[in-house]
Amino acid sequence: MSNLTLEAIELTRLFGGREAVKNVSFHLEKGEVLGFLGPNGAGKSTTMRMLTGNLAPSIGTVKICGIDMIENPKEAKALIGYLPEMRPIYKELSVDEFLTIAARLHKVPSKQIKKAVDIAKEKCGLSHMSKRLIENLSNGYQQRVAIAQAIIHNPLVVILDEPTVGLDPIQIREIRSLIREIGQKHSVILSTHILPEVEMVCDRVQIIDKGNLVFHGSIDELKQHRQGNKLLVGFSKAPPLSALKDVEGITKVEKVEAGMYRVHFKNKQPPSEAIVRLSVKNRWGLYQIAPDQTSLEDVFVQLTEKKQKN
Repeated sequence: MSNLTLEAIELTRLFGGREAVKNVSFHLEKGEVLGFLGPNGAGKSTTMRMLTGNLAPSIGTVKICGIDMIENPKEAKALIGYLPEMRPIYKELSVDEFLTIAARLHKVPSKQIKKAVDIAKEKCGLSHMSKRLIENLSNGYQQRVAIAQAIIHNPLVVILDEPTVGLDPIQIREIRSLIREIGQKHSVILSTHILPEVEMVCDRVQIIDKGNLVFHGSIDELKQHRQGNKLLVGFSKAPPLSALKDVEGITKVEKVEAGMYRVHFKNKQPPSEAIVRLSVKNRWGLYQIAPDQTSLEDVFVQLTEKKQKN
């Protein structure tokens, strides 16, 4: 049996002649958390709506466990749990009442509803909130209820659109932990504009900008973009720039502050040993030599600018 749970094939969506999403293709496997990353207005929510069958693609195909979303929408949607950006909860109901309704809407058999509600509450840390009105819960717990309705029918694919928006730091940490736990037994797509969130929670990531996929790869590959060919080097006795530039493999040297330099090199292997030997020989007092990591935000800017130039 194939582990492939979702396929998006050349998805394109037009709005008034404008391409909001352009020829987007990717797949999702069982037990995988895929980060779908991009700035506001990049096409993330439009793509999520197409994946869930809430919006028909102008061109392209969505398959859930091999079932075509257009040809067999009921069968395909039954395999999906969805949390849209605007959480679909009825605040005047208690947690148990709302989740019971959600289970019925998801066609959970009557005899299994109570068990399904209990399991969803346990997974989302809501067991002690059963009788509480949703409107009286904190923002973080309301988001847990919204996630619980998305997984109550034990779907193979869970799609979460901006699940941590509007939460405080403690609530964000708790929701991220919950997403990682859900990802162990389900396939999860996490749509967000928060770069560190993807790095902390996901196995793979794809970045979308202006409707185009500009990056698709593992988290390690994304981190490699951060690494780059740069070192931060600090000396107690500042050497002349020309002495550092003469080291083999170094292409550029920038002064960051007194005694601190950013060294660019062209090879995969950094010239660390050569810099250390030179420092000892000239008594420069080397006190720091470490990779200079590009911020995730800068990586995103670089990727999107590169796509625009191409």
